[in-house]
Parts: sequence; structure tokens; C-alpha cells
Amino acid sequence: MRRSLILVGLAVLAFPTAAMAADGTGGWIAPFAVIAAGIGMAIAAGLCGLGQGRAVASAVDAMARQPGAAARIQTAMIIGLALIESLAIYTLVIALILLFVKGINFA
Repeated sequence: MRRSLILVGLAVLAFPTAAMAADGTGGWIAPFAVIAAGIGMAIAAGLCGLGQGRAVASAVDAMARQPGAAARIQTAMIIGLALIESLAIYTLVIALILLFVKGINFA
């Protein structure tokens, strides 16, 4: 397991170097900005999905225990899901800023 993590780390460091050698510009920020944007969005989307799943599971459990309070529980769940989803949207905005300001050159 440790050996595979080391190999993945070396591959992440080697691919931007290969891209710089082919390009000839020699900038380190652009390749790492693309990698950071991708990894950040992947982590945010995965954790938001887990958080939303747990929130819905807890809300359904609470509605099953107290059916009379289902409307209030559902309202609180929807507000919570919107706040959880906003994290992924903020991460997407930051990733797009990283890509278009530092990462992608259209020249």
C-alpha cells in the first residue's frame, strides 16, 4: 500500500514536468493548479455526497419516529441539503478560477 502511494505521488510530480518539457514555457504553477482543481472538486463532491446521504438518512429516521413532525423535519432537511450543496458549488467556483486564471492557456 505504501509503495503504491509513493508511486502515485511520483507520477503526479512527473506528469507536470513532462508537460512543461513538451511546452517549453517552464511554469510550475499551471500544471499544479489543474491538479489542485481536480483533486479539490473530487474531494468536495465525494464528501458532499456522503453528507447529503447521512442527512437524508437521519431525516427519514426522524420522520419514521415522529410522523407528526415530518413537515418541520423535511423543511430543515431541505435547508441543510442546500447548505451542503453550496460547499460543492463554492469548490467548483474556486476550481474554475484556478483553471482559467492559472491553469489553462488558450494561446
